[in-house]
Amino acid sequence: MLGSGKNVLRRVSGLAEMSKSPTIRLLLGLLFTLAAVMGFSWYALHQLHGLRKLQTDTIDINRHDSLLLLAVLNDVNTIGLKVRDMTQSSSRSRISAYRAEFDQIRADLQSTIGKEASLVPANRRADTQAELVKALQHFWRSSDLVFAAASVGREAAARRLASTRLFPEQARLAARVSALLELNNAAEENADQQVAKIYDGVKTDVYAFLTATMLAILVTSLYLIYSNRKIFEQIESLSSQRRFLAAKLITVQEEVLRSVSRELHDEFGQILTAVGAMLARAERKGVPSDSPLRTELSEVREITHSTLEKIRSLSQMLHPAVIDDYGLAKAVEWYTEIFQRQTGIQTKVVVHGIPIRIVGQSAIHCFRIIQEALNNAAKHSGSRSAEVEMIFAPETLMVSVRDSGQGMTQEKNPEKRGLGLIAMRERAELLGGQLEIYSMPNAGTAVTLSMPLQHDVRLAEVEGHQVRTNEIVSQRS
Repeated sequence: MLGSGKNVLRRVSGLAEMSKSPTIRLLLGLLFTLAAVMGFSWYALHQLHGLRKLQTDTIDINRHDSLLLLAVLNDVNTIGLKVRDMTQSSSRSRISAYRAEFDQIRADLQSTIGKEASLVPANRRADTQAELVKALQHFWRSSDLVFAAASVGREAAARRLASTRLFPEQARLAARVSALLELNNAAEENADQQVAKIYDGVKTDVYAFLTATMLAILVTSLYLIYSNRKIFEQIESLSSQRRFLAAKLITVQEEVLRSVSRELHDEFGQILTAVGAMLARAERKGVPSDSPLRTELSEVREITHSTLEKIRSLSQMLHPAVIDDYGLAKAVEWYTEIFQRQTGIQTKVVVHGIPIRIVGQSAIHCFRIIQEALNNAAKHSGSRSAEVEMIFAPETLMVSVRDSGQGMTQEKNPEKRGLGLIAMRERAELLGGQLEIYSMPNAGTAVTLSMPLQHDVRLAEVEGHQVRTNEIVSQRS
C-alpha cells in the first residue's frame, strides 16, 4: 500500500512537471492579437483620414471651383455673342446700346472670379490664376476702348476695334477658362484614382487582416483543444489512480475490520466463554447458596456474559458474518432489527423481485452504504421511521433508504456533510453504480443506490424456494 502511494506521488509530480500551465502563452497570444487589432485600427483610421482629406481638399474644392469656372465660361461666351451682335448685326444698332449689358456681365464676372479665387485648388499654380485675372483685365480695357470710340460717334472704328481685338481676346479668355476646367477635371480624375487605390489597398489589407485573425484564432483554438485534452488526460489518469487508491484503502479497511472482528469473536469471545464456564463451575462447587461469595460469583458471571454479548455484537458490527453466510438481503434485515432496537426508529425492509444472494466485496460495499444512510437518518433527520427498499432486477439492484424527517436545507447541503457521504460515493463507484440523494425541507431524505449485478452474482444461489412476484415486507413494531 505504501509502495503504491509512493508510485502515485511520483506519477503526480511527474505530471505536474510535464503539464506547464498554458496561461502565459495564451496571455501572450491575446496581447499579440490585441496589438495587431489596435495597429490595424490605427492604420484603417489613418487611411480614412487621408481619404477624407483628399476628398475635402481636392474633389470637393475642384467640383465647386469647376462650377464657378463654368459660370465664368458662360459669361465669357455671352460676351462673345454680344461682340458678334455688335459687329455683325444687320440692323447696325449703336454699340453704346450694349454698354449696360457689358457692365452687368462685368459685375457678375468680377464677383464670380473673386469667389473662384478663394477656392483655387492646391494643384493649380499661382501664376495660372494670375494670368486669368490679367487676361480678364486686358479684355475689359479693350472693351472700354470700344465703348469710348462709340461714345464719340466713331461707330465704324468701334466696330473694327471690337472685331479685331475683342473677338480674339474673348476667344483666348474662353480657352483659358476651358483649360482651367480641364485641369480641374484631370485633378478630379487623379483624385478618383487615388480614392480607388486607397479603397483597393484597404480592401486587400482587410482581407489579409481577417485571414491572419482567422489563422490566429484557429491556432489558438487548436492549442486550447490540445492543452485541454492533455489536462483532461492527466485528470483522468489521476482520477483512475485515486479510484485505485480508494479501492485499496477501503479493501484494507474492510480487511482490518474483518481481522479485528475475528479476533474479538474467536480470541476474546472464547476467553470470556471460558471465564464464564469457570465461574459457573466455581459457583457449583460447594459454595452455600446463602454465601456472599456465591452472590459475587454470580454477579461476575453475569458481567462476563454481558461483556461477551457486547463483544459478539461489536464483532458483528465490524464485519457481519451474516453477509458471508446468508447474503446481502438477510444482512440488511438483521441490521435493521439492531438499528431499530438501538435508536427506537421504526424501520422496515421492503424487497421487490427475486432476492439474489450477494456476497463478497459487492455485498460489503452496499451494506456499508445502507448502514451510513441509516446512521445519518438517526443523527440528522429527527425522523421516527425509516424504510429500506431493495428492488432486484435481472441486471441491476436498486437500494433506497428513506426517512420522513426534516430533510436538508441549503445550509445543510448533502455535498458538504463530511466524510461519510464521500465514503458512500467512493463505494458506489467501486460497485460501478450511481448514488443519488434527494431531500426536501420537512419532507425527508432519500438515498438511492443503483448498481449492476455481476454475472457471477446473477448465477449465485437464489434465496428461498418460491419466486416472489409481490413485494416482501418485513416490519418490526
